[in-house]
Amino acid sequence: MTDSSTQGIKTVLHPVSDLAKATPVYAALLGVPPLNEGSYYVGFEAAGQHIGLVPNGGPQGMTGPVTYWHVPDIEARLAEVIAAGATVKEPAHDVGGGRLVATVTDPDGNVLGLLQDS
Repeated sequence: MTDSSTQGIKTVLHPVSDLAKATPVYAALLGVPPLNEGSYYVGFEAAGQHIGLVPNGGPQGMTGPVTYWHVPDIEARLAEVIAAGATVKEPAHDVGGGRLVATVTDPDGNVLGLLQDS
């Protein structure tokens, strides 16, 4: 029998209309600078995952999923991404068991989730 278990999310691509505006928001969110940066794609490596920004959704015309990024201090990270150009969609709030979640939108309206476990 073949092992078909998941290895978790390793790559997430987000469509953006302006790489120059989106790149600092994602750099602030991830806490790292881009690993590769071009006019056709900007890629980051963070916590074992590859995060890519694709102008206008690429040839697939894709839209980005909402992903929740686990962070040690949700309020500090919210402040960083807001300072970089994100807009609060849903402020940090407890959803039970001490878990805090919040969402922001990037300059293109993509929803980014933040999650902090106690």
